[in-house]
Amino acid sequence: MSLVSTNKTSDSGLIINLHPLVLLTVSDYITRHILREQTTPIVGALLGQQSGRSISLEHAFECLPIPSDDGSFILHEAWFKDRLQQYKDVHQAPALDLVGWFTTTPATGPEAIHVPLHQQILQNHNETAILLAFHPAKVLDGKSAAGKLPLTVYESVYDSGGDVDEDMDVGEKEPALELRFRELPYSIETGEAEMISVDFVARGGGNATAVNGSVKADKTPQASQTTVGQVDEKSATTAKDATALDDVNILSSEDEELIASLTARTSAIKMLHTRIKLLKSYLTSLPPSYLTASSVASNPVQTTNTARETSSSADVDYPLLRSTQALLSRLPLVLPAGNLSAYKQETLAEKSDVELVSLLGSLGQSVRHARELGRKFAVVENGKNSARKMDLRFGRLSDLGFEDGEGTAGPSHEGFLG
Repeated sequence: MSLVSTNKTSDSGLIINLHPLVLLTVSDYITRHILREQTTPIVGALLGQQSGRSISLEHAFECLPIPSDDGSFILHEAWFKDRLQQYKDVHQAPALDLVGWFTTTPATGPEAIHVPLHQQILQNHNETAILLAFHPAKVLDGKSAAGKLPLTVYESVYDSGGDVDEDMDVGEKEPALELRFRELPYSIETGEAEMISVDFVARGGGNATAVNGSVKADKTPQASQTTVGQVDEKSATTAKDATALDDVNILSSEDEELIASLTARTSAIKMLHTRIKLLKSYLTSLPPSYLTASSVASNPVQTTNTARETSSSADVDYPLLRSTQALLSRLPLVLPAGNLSAYKQETLAEKSDVELVSLLGSLGQSVRHARELGRKFAVVENGKNSARKMDLRFGRLSDLGFEDGEGTAGPSHEGFLG
């Protein structure tokens, strides 16, 4: 059963600033937990700063959950205190403290199994601790699209289990308060040091996807059943092929940089295309009067219709319309209308340069393949010439009276007697 509060609006005024380093830590922890096939729940602590109603989530580390007497999981208190103090000693400027914890939950929100852990942190460490819930189901279903992260930040509140009856008598007992979770809005805040770590992870991802895992199986040593001093040619050939495949699959630093750059540009283009489609669908859903403002002023009848449409459409976002109009007004600065021919000529020249470089690369590949073919052809021809010379040599020896296979023997006696 979900423990999310029915009152979706938060009146606490908390502002959550989430840093990418926390996301990387949570992702790494979940990946290792799944690959190791661990059965314990995923639990970690969040370190940050709280200034008034603003909470920053800057660092995170995994925790050690242990089963309790009632079957639920709680934190190992002694271990957690020592680890928390170690992180506090490291992060002293600026000073970081425990501001919450993270775990994995269904898309509906926290459940009863998360209550003992949250109550332990509230009672022993921080009375205003928040919960960062990661939703693996959204990742598997592919529902976290358009830049939406599959996580939610919750604050804890004490709320009654059901609706309170206003006509309740004075002598009746009030319903008991239960621990509930209420969703909080959050924003991503990035520092320069975190941008370096994110860029490093993005560069490493290209090399990780390029290495073929099946090659490693061929490199396992096999027991040789040949006698001592005899060479196992099959094993040597297999090891040589595996080494060659490793050399092909491992990318250089230039290839990793190129893959990272192309991946970033592809993601940016996809995001731009998604946002343009979203703006287009929103603008097409508006009444026609919002798209033809110039014609409204010259037509009095249409002005009356515009007033009716305005009163009927209450979901019009005027700041968004103003931002869209400002964006459209800035487009001529990107593509100047007065010098359009020069812009097209420059674009065509750049396109020609790119295609010329591609053709040169294809030509170089063709030359390399031709040289390889010529080298192989020369090896075959040399082998044929050597075989032909050997045949001529053995043919002359047989004509002179030498027997096959006895190069040191002289002419036969029958030849001299005849």
